[in-house]
Amino acid sequence: MDFLEILLIIVSSAGLLHGVLFAAYLCVFKKKKTITNLFLGLLLVFMAFRIGKSVMLNFGDGLEPIFVFMGLALLLLIGPLLRWYVLGMTRPNFNLPKSYYYELIPFVLIFIGSLFVTKEWYENSKVVIIIFASGLIFIYLHLAFYITLSWLTMKKVKQRYPKTSQTKSQKAILDWLPLLIAGFVVIWATYVLNILDDTIPYVIGPIVYSLTIYFLSYKAFQLKATELDGSMFKANNDHVLFDEINALIVGEKLYLEPDVSLSKLNKRLGKSTQSISSVINQYGRRNFNDYINYYRIQDAKALLSKGESEKYTISSIAFDMGFSSLSSFNSAFKKFEGTTPSAYRKTL
Repeated sequence: MDFLEILLIIVSSAGLLHGVLFAAYLCVFKKKKTITNLFLGLLLVFMAFRIGKSVMLNFGDGLEPIFVFMGLALLLLIGPLLRWYVLGMTRPNFNLPKSYYYELIPFVLIFIGSLFVTKEWYENSKVVIIIFASGLIFIYLHLAFYITLSWLTMKKVKQRYPKTSQTKSQKAILDWLPLLIAGFVVIWATYVLNILDDTIPYVIGPIVYSLTIYFLSYKAFQLKATELDGSMFKANNDHVLFDEINALIVGEKLYLEPDVSLSKLNKRLGKSTQSISSVINQYGRRNFNDYINYYRIQDAKALLSKGESEKYTISSIAFDMGFSSLSSFNSAFKKFEGTTPSAYRKTL
C-alpha cells in the first residue's frame, strides 16, 4: 500500500469517525435530548456504516458480498430519517406518526434479503448483475426522492415565514436545513457519478463525505442548530409584545433617552425583563443594547449627513443620541457602520 492510499484511508476514515462521535454527542452525551437530535444522530450513524463499507470495499481485499448489500440497504434509512428530521425542525410538537414507519419497509425487505447473499451466488450467478443493478437504481432513486421531498417541505416553511417575519431562531433553522440537504445532494451525486461508467474514483465518495460532515458540523454549532427544533415555529403572541416594544422604542423614540433600560420597559409594558429581552433577541435579532444603539446610530448618521452638519460636533451628537460617553458612541458607530463618526463624516 503506497503513501497516497494510506493518506486517502486516513482522510476518509477521519470523517467517518468524526460523524460517529458527533452522533454520540447528539444521542448520548448532550443534555438536551430531542427527537430531532436523535434523527440527526441516526443519520450520521447510518451514513458512517455506508461510508465504512465504501472504504473497506475500496481498500480491503475480498469484502463479503453480504456487507456490500447491507451497506446499500442502509441508504434506504437515510431518506426517511432526513425527511423526519426536516419535519421535526419545522413543526412544533412533532411526534413520529405510526404510519411513517411504513416508509421503512423497503429497507427491511432489502436488508433481510441481503442476509441470504452468499459469495458463491454473488460470484457465479448471472442473475446477480440484474438484481444488483436494479437494486442500485432503486436505492439511489429512493434517496433522491426523499432529498427532494425534504427540500420541498423546507421550501414550504420558508414561504410561510418570509425573512422579514422570521425570528432569530427560525432564521437559524431555515439557514441550516438547506445546507444539510445540499450536503446530502453532494454525497448522493458523488456516488451516482461513480456508478455511471466510473466518472469519478470510488474513494472520492468517502472523501467528499468527510469534507461535507466537517463543514456541516461546523455550521450546526455556528447556527446552534442542535439547540433548536420545531418548537421555534410554535404560534404565540410574542410578535404582539414586540410590536408594543417597537411602538415605545421606535415610535416614541425612547431610544434617545439615556436611562432607557429593560426595567423601564418592564414598568411601561407590565412584562418581565426576561420576556422583553427574549422577544427583542428573537424578533429584533439583536440584544437589547444593540437594538437601542442601532436606532441611535441611524439618527446620528442623519445628523452627520445634513448639509449643515458642521454645526454639530461629534460629542454633541453622541449625547443627543442618548450615549453616556463619546467612547461608547464611537464604539457603537463602528460596530454598525464599520467606521468612526468622524471618518464617516469625511466621506460625505
